[in-house]
Amino acid sequence: MDFEALKKYSALHPKPAGLTLQYGTAGFRTQAEQLDHVMFRMGLLAVLRSKAVASTIGIMVTASHNPEEDNGVKLVDPLGEMLHPSWEEYATQLANAEEQELQQIITEICQKAAVNQHKDASVFIGRDTRPSSEKLSQSVIDGISVLGGQYHDYGLVTTPQLHYMVCCQNTRGQYGKATLEGYYEKLSKAFTELIKRSPSSGESRRHLKIDCANGIGALKLSEMEPYFPKEVLIHLYNDGTKEKLNHLCGADFVKVHQKPPRGLDMKPNERCCSFDGDADRIVYYYKDETGHFHLVDGDKIATLISIFLKELLAKVGQTLKMAVVQTAYANGSSTRYLEETLKVPVHCVKTGVKHLHHKAQEFDVGVYFEANGHGTVLFSKAAETKIRQLAKEERDDEKREAAKVLENMIDLINQTVGDAVSDMLVIEAILALKGLTVQQWDALYTDLPNRLLKVQVADRRVIDTTDAERRAVTPPGLQEKIDTLVKKYKLSRAFVRPSGTEDVVRIYAEADTQENADALAHEVSLAVYHLAGGKGTPPQP
Repeated sequence: MDFEALKKYSALHPKPAGLTLQYGTAGFRTQAEQLDHVMFRMGLLAVLRSKAVASTIGIMVTASHNPEEDNGVKLVDPLGEMLHPSWEEYATQLANAEEQELQQIITEICQKAAVNQHKDASVFIGRDTRPSSEKLSQSVIDGISVLGGQYHDYGLVTTPQLHYMVCCQNTRGQYGKATLEGYYEKLSKAFTELIKRSPSSGESRRHLKIDCANGIGALKLSEMEPYFPKEVLIHLYNDGTKEKLNHLCGADFVKVHQKPPRGLDMKPNERCCSFDGDADRIVYYYKDETGHFHLVDGDKIATLISIFLKELLAKVGQTLKMAVVQTAYANGSSTRYLEETLKVPVHCVKTGVKHLHHKAQEFDVGVYFEANGHGTVLFSKAAETKIRQLAKEERDDEKREAAKVLENMIDLINQTVGDAVSDMLVIEAILALKGLTVQQWDALYTDLPNRLLKVQVADRRVIDTTDAERRAVTPPGLQEKIDTLVKKYKLSRAFVRPSGTEDVVRIYAEADTQENADALAHEVSLAVYHLAGGKGTPPQP
């Protein structure tokens, strides 16, 4: 390793004094001007990771749904999954190291992680449309080059597209071709096959309005449009030509504010959806005849997909185990509907995509979505092999037909990570095949009214949780207090959890009416304020 060159190049990407960052679920995220040194060092880390696993690693420059002034970076592991937890630790150490410690920390990582110095390294890079992304991805390239790594710069791509490329590369093309054309062809072919089978195929055109959050989603959807079957007409809004990224638009805005994005004109009962800034989340919504806004969130997406897959699995007659994975934020009505009406097992895990993904891998078919619209479906190797075999060889017409539909679903779903483009096509195909309107889909169950609040505290670490963050272990007395408050309201539950990034405690409450959900959330926030070291004035109702 050429430590002289490292020293020289590292000086060109100096670390601002006193800045410490933490690699979390979303990688590193902060204001763009503070990230130059981090990008350079993540280039270094990607080379080490690539040598350690003898595979191509991905680096995505994006801050997803954050404001345009921010940026961020996340690493992608060989099968398109998130970076291994032990390497998140190394990423944090490397990002926060002082200039003179870099050499030592790199040497330590190489020893701890058994990095083979003689292996070649290969890194795929992608970036979103932020003004700062191009320059920051150049810093990543500096880091890769100084350690002698090879790289392929895909330029502007959605986050899920980069995950997809990395997976294709490391499965030697088994998952698909590691090009944008390969991605568009694989998804559109599967989608076209599914749409052909829909009852109204060829008659009516399906219209969908899409809010692209003024981000990368608009660019990539326009590239993909020529691949779509003619029945499908997409109308793009907030395409990034006029307004700022994520400003008053995008999936996160719509979900948090429960209202339509700016710049999208909705007529009653029109199907609309929003992507987030890097196109890995999607939510649907519509306005009814009275002008009332209805959000169809990640929980309802998971439910729609589960209904569809469960019917198909029953038709192929295989004993494949299916389950849905949720977090504590999933609406209680969705959990009840899945377990009691659909009879599908539901598992609850800690907040964070990596926990959901990991749990979903335990089943033949694992569906996971966060309420915010990030999610996908995983098929086990055995299930996929079985389904593809039945689609080819099954004698019984109905069974073979069901297996073919399942096979196309497997090809349409991006199994590496939540993907707004892929999820949108899955949803559109299911609605067409089942002949459902967005209102009928929304009416599967009624969400329990809920309220999210946050309380500022001196130190978020005073709160420790268990049971997938649904119960507080510390501070003493808090959980007992919450239990007492919950008993006052019908169909109610509440939980508190520390934020992963700032000194605030997040509170979630739901109950039979909005009034009761609000009251419960407020009472719980007061309990947190008094028992967990609240800062400033007590929460006001």
